[in-house]
Amino acid sequence: MVVLTATAVSCNKAPVASFAKDVHPILQRGCQPCHQPGGEGLVKSGFSIESYESIMRGTRFGPVIEPGSSVSSTLVRLLEQKADPSISMPRDEHALSPDKIALIRNWIDQGAKNN
Repeated sequence: MVVLTATAVSCNKAPVASFAKDVHPILQRGCQPCHQPGGEGLVKSGFSIESYESIMRGTRFGPVIEPGSSVSSTLVRLLEQKADPSISMPRDEHALSPDKIALIRNWIDQGAKNN
């Protein structure tokens, strides 16, 4: 006789990240000094953090976010300082903490929605 038992497996899903409440404020604090009108980052790359639409548009070189895949998103590589040091962002005093980067990763993995 074979006895089957069911084991409850907990799903450790990350809480839903909100663009408006979580992600945009982080990007505004960490990126706005350079990525606002007249800022060096906006002038060089064309990347604006002004709105959801501008963030999703990316740079003049293309999108920096691939909804559903933080691993494929250039923005995450830049924030984690995994790109060439000359383009890794943000710099110095504006560097993001690991928990803020994790929140942005979660938002992207959850589809990078305008919520």
